Amino acid sequence: MIKGVHTMFYSSEADKLRDFLRDKLGFAATDIGEGWLIFDVPEADMGVHPADPTAKHGQPAGAHDVSFYCDDINGTVGDLKAKGVEFVDDIQNMGYGMVTHFKMPGGVIVQLYEPLYQK
Repeated sequence: MIKGVHTMFYSSEADKLRDFLRDKLGFAATDIGEGWLIFDVPEADMGVHPADPTAKHGQPAGAHDVSFYCDDINGTVGDLKAKGVEFVDDIQNMGYGMVTHFKMPGGVIVQLYEPLYQK
């Protein structure tokens, strides 16, 4: 029986990204040896969206995405900026949530959103 989901980021700066996830985002981690950290995430959900072969209004088939969500996007953005996290755009209402994106080490950009739907 499936118990959860394991996500993976590939980064040219893996050690810095691990530090970022632990120190800036505050995720607890287990060191499984030689500095390889597996992070505990407090909650997860999963969505499935139609593919867009043109990639104009979505992603092509086979793409996947990792997002972080919060209860208070303005407060969370403020907290993360105070820790030096760089955001690449302003908060926007995308219908499903209030959305912005931030940079992580190694060229990884992720979405942060506050859901506008009931969880």
